[in-house]
Amino acid sequence: QVQLEESGGGSVQAGGSLRLSCAASGGIFGLLIMAWYRQAPGKQRELVARVNAGGGTDYADSVKGRFTISKDNTKSTAYLQMDSLRPEDTGVFVCNAFNVRTSQQWWGQGTQVTVSS
Repeated sequence: QVQLEESGGGSVQAGGSLRLSCAASGGIFGLLIMAWYRQAPGKQRELVARVNAGGGTDYADSVKGRFTISKDNTKSTAYLQMDSLRPEDTGVFVCNAFNVRTSQQWWGQGTQVTVSS
């Protein structure tokens, strides 16, 4: 069982930056694909960014060039650096962990990000 604890959300003006953290415990971090999803009001949850066990990354087209996902295996933590934030980035950002060996996945509680114009 993996527990995920997110932090770093908040309210910023357009053009600002935030850094989200997702600390994982209870599992083998090196086997996890870590991802951030966004749940915007009235919309389906969508994948924002993902970092695989080897460090490879992929992003939603809407955040390419603005967001950077990374992970620190020594701290069992994934990060999402969000720059040049836009009002449309507003939503609850939820951390996801996927075990590549067992195909189990876990979700965090989410952290609110609000970007005002």
